Amino acid sequence: MTINPDTVVFWQWGEVSLNATIIFTWAIMALLTLISWLVTRNLSTGTDISRWQNLLEVVVMGIHDQIKEVSQQQPGKYLPFVGTLFLFIATANLLNVVPGYMAPTGSLSTTTALAICVFVAVPLYGVASEGPMSYLARYIKPTVLMLPFNIIGEISRTIALAVRLYGNIMSGTVIVAILLSLTPYFFPVVMQLLGLLTGMVQAYIFAVLAMVYIASATSVHKSDDGQIRNQ
Repeated sequence: MTINPDTVVFWQWGEVSLNATIIFTWAIMALLTLISWLVTRNLSTGTDISRWQNLLEVVVMGIHDQIKEVSQQQPGKYLPFVGTLFLFIATANLLNVVPGYMAPTGSLSTTTALAICVFVAVPLYGVASEGPMSYLARYIKPTVLMLPFNIIGEISRTIALAVRLYGNIMSGTVIVAILLSLTPYFFPVVMQLLGLLTGMVQAYIFAVLAMVYIASATSVHKSDDGQIRNQ
């Protein structure tokens, strides 16, 4: 049983190849784009809304509230980025029930790309919130001697973010493969269901950690009326 989608090559021409990671990643993006277009093309502002719009509002508001709770900031500018991370990872893991499908999150290249997106987004949000000089000054606090350690910390947590997601998805696939060889009917089904739960949890953890890293790079203060505002 193949557990790494990188090793499944559908088409190759010289050094250029299309493996399962690329194919299924683009398939997920196309699926999410299509669903978004279908759900949002007839949005209603009244009380009579479709079931799909109701589901969309529940998902968006759930992500909105989670970002606000984790970051203690107004979630508006973070919602598109963190929400996209969560929906992509969750969809990639949930589609494991489809025969022949291989989750691209089981590839280290995919999880590394997602972690790099977070690695780039953190300083961008930090600079936008505090300004370049104030944000860069964080790296020399409490003393300038901490500069290399702070840089290593930024890189190591990005690596940890990628390896954590990859390791959890890959380990679930390995366990299912082992049980499939031992008991081909009962345990694989149970493990597949547990794998879906684990996949959703991992999508949630990845999005929350991304928001924690972004929140640590931005500042917040409370106005006189007690409302949370970004600086």
